[in-house]
Amino acid sequence: MVHASPSLPEPRPELDGTAAAAWITRLPQPLPPLQAPVEGGPAPLAGLRFAVKDNIDVASLPTTAACPAFGHVATEDAGVVQRLRRAGALVAGKTNLDQFACGLNGTRSPYGAVPNAFDPAYVSGGSSSGSAFAVATGEVDFALGTDTAGSGRVPAGLNNIVGLKPSRGLVSAHGVVPAAQSVDCVSIFARTVELAARVLCAAMGPDPRDPYSRELTLAPAHWPASFRFGVPSLRAFFGDTQAEAAFDLAIERLQALGGTPVEIDYTPLAEAAALLYDSALVAERYAAVRPFFDAHEAAVIEPVRTILAQGRAYDAAQHVEAQTRLRALGQRAAAMWERIDVLAVPTAPTHCTIADMRADPVARNSRMGVYTNFVNLLDYAALSVPSSLRPDGLPFGITLIGPCGSDLALAALGQRYHHATGLPLGATGEAMPAPLPLPQAPAAATVQVAVVGAHLSGMPLNGQLTERGARLVASTRTAPQYRLFALPGTTPPKPGMVRTAPGEGAAIAVEVWDMPLDRYGSFVALIPAPLGIGTLTLEDGSAVQGFLCEPLALAGAQDISHHGGWRAYIRSLAA
Repeated sequence: MVHASPSLPEPRPELDGTAAAAWITRLPQPLPPLQAPVEGGPAPLAGLRFAVKDNIDVASLPTTAACPAFGHVATEDAGVVQRLRRAGALVAGKTNLDQFACGLNGTRSPYGAVPNAFDPAYVSGGSSSGSAFAVATGEVDFALGTDTAGSGRVPAGLNNIVGLKPSRGLVSAHGVVPAAQSVDCVSIFARTVELAARVLCAAMGPDPRDPYSRELTLAPAHWPASFRFGVPSLRAFFGDTQAEAAFDLAIERLQALGGTPVEIDYTPLAEAAALLYDSALVAERYAAVRPFFDAHEAAVIEPVRTILAQGRAYDAAQHVEAQTRLRALGQRAAAMWERIDVLAVPTAPTHCTIADMRADPVARNSRMGVYTNFVNLLDYAALSVPSSLRPDGLPFGITLIGPCGSDLALAALGQRYHHATGLPLGATGEAMPAPLPLPQAPAAATVQVAVVGAHLSGMPLNGQLTERGARLVASTRTAPQYRLFALPGTTPPKPGMVRTAPGEGAAIAVEVWDMPLDRYGSFVALIPAPLGIGTLTLEDGSAVQGFLCEPLALAGAQDISHHGGWRAYIRSLAA
């Protein structure tokens, strides 16, 4: 089917607060998928309809970024749209947004304020307002948004749907009108975690056309039965007692799922969040649309115009200072990952009516980002999942936040949590289906490493393996041709293992860990002399990389080979 290129859409203030305001360009028939072969079987998204936020290019359709004077007809699909169409998905149209993706509320558009899917008097959240509404009401199966400060999460939380905010650079932003290009992410809305994760796996991949694209190794879609979840020390609900009670209920549900709450200091996260608009970092928003803005400033609506104009006030030195400050805050914040496996926060601290948002647009909008603004700045992954419906009938959601690359692991916990709520899907009234298996990312190249001492499970240096995504694959023994020594003066205590002549050695207990190849070098760099990495022979005759020791270091060291391994030797000391 041939689709005629539509004319650029005119402002439509008469749609304010109506369901029709969710769309800027809605097609009478969806654009078909691209007929490119899909490796590994049938197209993973075959027949699914999706909406595209109108700051993301779709070939032959207008891209307006909710600014009519900026509008133009795209000549090619954005990288992410192309991938999804090749995976079998059909484009249903382009959705409304806060102009230039500058806002978290969904009212900053000449195409009308997008209403909440549960009560049209309330905001939908933004800037990806139309995409969230279209998914929540069942008009499409999934939708693309963008997320710089929370725009892929806040609308999800306010509309009872899933919002997946990928790790930065995982999904190409080529063909996306930037908001703050170094931290922008293309985000995914769906009514179930499984579909959001499936879309992510179809969408992700490096793209040399995107200067911030990168190849990432993702942790598997698995979550342990017992885990520690961070709870922010900041409890900011702005007098909304229903939201506060809903978050308390969320904490109880996470505990019921095997979680142990750990309060974390929210100060460095809050200070990082403040830098987004209250420092020279705002200059990146101005730089994103500088040629257009300088020529057509009057065509930009308030308060977006004022926010973008702020970027002119800063010089390069101030931007460097702000970046350095952000890195310092990131170092402080990183300490929390030593105490927790995931951070759980309210997606949005409160709801707001469209009327109240327009009466106080800056302060009310700022409230929406209290628990979101820091995530991209600090290079985290995040997943917003529905949590409950409040007594007033409005949705409440929580966001699960993890380190870069934890996208699918968060999906495993998020799916478990979402299904425990028993909520209907979005605003459709449809019952939650049975959970489906989550997709796994393509396997990354790995290397097997045998550890013999302080890196064993439960030992002091095991974290050097787990923080690199290494996975325990076997507890076994070496071939009987090694001897093990307790090295004197090492902290923490370490053994040294050496190969012997045939008939002079013993079989020594080891663990074999599978480590992503791209993280192996940083692991080896941590190993101090006299230890090193060589090739070990296991009892089944196979060879793996593993710890060996320089023979000269064994002078005066105690031979502990008769214990059969380091763990047995440590137990003997305790006895």
